[in-house]
Amino acid sequence: MLAAGRRVACAVSGGVDSAVAALLLRRRGYQVTGVFMKNWDPLDEQGACSIDRDCEDAYRVCQKLDIPFHQVSYVKEYWNEVFSDLLKEYELGRTPNPDIVCNKHIKFNYFLHYAMDNLGADAIATGHYARTSLEDEEVFQQKHIKTPQRLFRNRFEVRNTVKLLQGADLFKDQTFFLSQISQDALRKTIFPLGDLTKSFVKKIAAEHDLHHVLKKKEA
Repeated sequence: MLAAGRRVACAVSGGVDSAVAALLLRRRGYQVTGVFMKNWDPLDEQGACSIDRDCEDAYRVCQKLDIPFHQVSYVKEYWNEVFSDLLKEYELGRTPNPDIVCNKHIKFNYFLHYAMDNLGADAIATGHYARTSLEDEEVFQQKHIKTPQRLFRNRFEVRNTVKLLQGADLFKDQTFFLSQISQDALRKTIFPLGDLTKSFVKKIAAEHDLHHVLKKKEA
């Protein structure tokens, strides 16, 4: 199958990393759809919702790249599966990392299934600085299967474990935050920024007139 027949749902956050990730996928010839996930709805001191601004920035990226844009809300799921557990852990004197839990339950679970089941995607992509042991073409060849619930998984699955690898930019490497995502998610995920440095990503954004995300303050 030609690259043009490959459908990739790319998580777009309104930031420079996800914008460049979507751009690179588009340049590879894939049919790219941008998906903005609303996981929280905080208001700043002026009463304006920062999530809405991020959504608008993500939409402008998709307009610039001429790709479809979708918005999904996982506010309820985030509250039940991330934030509530976070509060419980704090009460027990533990300090979990919400980004790790969010990636596990929201981005690489609900978003993955939404992309496959609702958008007909062949793979998902994010702007994380990470890599896997699979090449793009191998990702497209993987079957989308849920993790078996039984205690013992078959030997074939164990032998063919997908490895999560460090990104080329060791300063920005985000594999720690991806450490709990499932094998099923890894099999179906492309990380377009894995071989790039942050400085080069910014250079790409500038060259393609993505200044509205390039100038944003990053956390």
